[in-house]
Amino acid sequence: MLLFSMLAAAIAPGIALLAYFYWKDRYDAEPLPIVIKLFLTGALTVLPVMIVQRALLLWLGESPFAFSFIVSEGVEEFIKWFVLFHIIYNHTEFDEPYDGIVYATAVSLGFATLENVLYAFTEPVTFGMLLVRALLPVSGHALFGVFMGYSMGRAKFSSGKQIKLHLVLSLLLPVAAHGLFDFIMKTVPSRWLWIMVPFMFILWLRGIRSVNRANSVSPFRLIKREEEVKS
Repeated sequence: MLLFSMLAAAIAPGIALLAYFYWKDRYDAEPLPIVIKLFLTGALTVLPVMIVQRALLLWLGESPFAFSFIVSEGVEEFIKWFVLFHIIYNHTEFDEPYDGIVYATAVSLGFATLENVLYAFTEPVTFGMLLVRALLPVSGHALFGVFMGYSMGRAKFSSGKQIKLHLVLSLLLPVAAHGLFDFIMKTVPSRWLWIMVPFMFILWLRGIRSVNRANSVSPFRLIKREEEVKS
């Protein structure tokens, strides 16, 4: 019973956050099978990420900056980006800017959920510690996915040089945010909570603004308004 409770506590935050961003899609909800597929694909990337990170750690050492922005977050966000770009970027269901956020958070939260499960069963943790992880690393992964997906959505519906610009930003923004997250955790160990709480607050504000902006330029917005007027 305890094992089941720990498993549920490790999985629930990722599922809840994915449901939140999925339901934030105001105009054209994405097919659940594709969202679930990307969630599971994100979980499957944990093993290759761990292997690459171990190799880089042996090569670059444990410098806080190198670990935060290259070994840990650089590898994680690049592989998420790679999966997202090659599986969904040219998919026919990616037909509005907000779709990038849905699909990117699915990949990110799949990764974060399996990472959370492994942490719960390989480390001496309590439910309180899992709650802290739900509020910080897991929600952090969701927000890094929002930044990635928002920029990829802009790239998808841009033209000319703007496409490359937003594709680059779709990788650089989550790497920067995620790297800064880990850098704070590593370099301010005694008072990290006083810095991390306002930092997460800023990330959430930026994430919600990205959600609203992506919805506001949906091509289905006017169609839905017309349907509402007719009804």
